[in-house]
Amino acid sequence: MGQDYPDVEHILIDGGSTDGTLKVIRSYQDKISRWISEPDSGLYDAMNKGIRLATGDVIGILNSDDYYTDKSALSTVAECLKKKIDSCYGDIDYVDGCKSGSPVRAWHAGEYHRNRFKWGWMPPHPTFFARTALYEKYGLFNLDFKLAADYELMLRFLYKHHVSATYIPKCLVTMRTGGACRPSPLNTLNNMAENYRAWKVNGLRPNPLTFLLKPLSKIGQYARFRSVRSKE
Repeated sequence: MGQDYPDVEHILIDGGSTDGTLKVIRSYQDKISRWISEPDSGLYDAMNKGIRLATGDVIGILNSDDYYTDKSALSTVAECLKKKIDSCYGDIDYVDGCKSGSPVRAWHAGEYHRNRFKWGWMPPHPTFFARTALYEKYGLFNLDFKLAADYELMLRFLYKHHVSATYIPKCLVTMRTGGACRPSPLNTLNNMAENYRAWKVNGLRPNPLTFLLKPLSKIGQYARFRSVRSKE
């Protein structure tokens, strides 16, 4: 959806698509600041390429098929970051990526408290906006993580380095379900293993329940969505 905030640098990273994606990119070339289409080592490698190309003060990352829920999402973020804070995040809605696009769950992230990480919490990464200086100071996505590099990066920024963050109580992004991290028993186990490793590589000690509570938190997101729908 078109945004009402004008000062945006659009950087598009494509992994060398051969399905007509380049034709679509070129049709919007006047609106794209920079773009790359070449093979990469996965999602997080592509994100790192985009971060390295960025020249703005704040970076937000939107994945393929996801979109900002309304036209004021970026202006809301810009207004929030006028304050002396380093990062912000909001809520996210999930819709069915294979059928009608009907809503399936809602992730209400809630107010920021650093120690919530120990109880399995994390901000929704597609809604996470951070100042470019943080990436320069604390590093990019760790490509040793295939499923949870976003979790590791936010854990490193927010928990390890005490980066300031604030919550925007608004749905900023609508995300289509599917992709490499779609729910499955194997993905859940692999994700739990990477989450554990994220704490270890940063020299941090988690709550023993952290890695069980993190996947269980999704149950609450489904239940909350059903509860809201039933009241409509």
